[in-house]
Amino acid sequence: MTDWTPYTARAKTWFEELRDRICAEFESIEAEMGSAAKFEYTSWNREEEGNANPGGGTRGVMKGQVFEKVGVNVSTVHGQFAPEFAKTIHGAGADSPGFTATGISLVAHMANPHVPAVHMNTRFLTTSKAWFGGGGDLNPPLPYAEDTEEFHAAFKAACDAHDEGYYPRFKAWADDYFYIPHRQVHRGVGGIFYDHLECTDEAQWEANFAFTQDVGRAFLDVFPRLVRRRMRMAFSEAEKRQQLEWRGRYAEFNLVYDRGTLFGLKTGGNIDAILMSLPPEAVWS
Repeated sequence: MTDWTPYTARAKTWFEELRDRICAEFESIEAEMGSAAKFEYTSWNREEEGNANPGGGTRGVMKGQVFEKVGVNVSTVHGQFAPEFAKTIHGAGADSPGFTATGISLVAHMANPHVPAVHMNTRFLTTSKAWFGGGGDLNPPLPYAEDTEEFHAAFKAACDAHDEGYYPRFKAWADDYFYIPHRQVHRGVGGIFYDHLECTDEAQWEANFAFTQDVGRAFLDVFPRLVRRRMRMAFSEAEKRQQLEWRGRYAEFNLVYDRGTLFGLKTGGNIDAILMSLPPEAVWS
């Protein structure tokens, strides 16, 4: 079995670098609107009985004039799944509960309802198998076709550079995953979602890592453009109300269906970091 430790370390370094670049760009957007908002970072350590080095992470949160609430988390954790939960994880089981996970997770809720909210996450996990997962999806309370097309085009270009089959496959996966069954609506206008992009040797790891890096770069390229396009638009009370009602749907998905939320809670993650995806304000009509 391959020792994935050096590869986990390389992925961790990239996720932290991507975090720094994203946070700097978001702070720059705030400055363009005359805001002095900055990210505040809180480190946390995971605890697991009998585990001397369970890992941890850093939660970054900014509340500003453009970004009403944005969280960018990075974490690297390792330990053992609970036996029943292990059965639900790729490559794990009651007889092989060990895991490592490193990744970045981002959710941005915007002050202006014309600016789309967004989610992005990429990660590298090892159990008895090793794989990458992640993606990004756009969640506008007031959708604009040109924004949707531009967001998808950025991720399609990232996918096509590696495999022309990726985008249709991962777009369909996002459409299926980011769906609220009890509401019979999608959470937003989609994007891409991929998981279990397996690594069986060094060459495959390098290819999957390169793709995952391009997913992060695509997000960093396209989303700030969409923010700058909409952040100065005037909005009405009715449009703000529509945003708050939409946020309620977003909260429902993340609390009921989101696999990342469940993974964090089941593996002893930082509660504030796990639930940073929830909006700062929402309404249910």
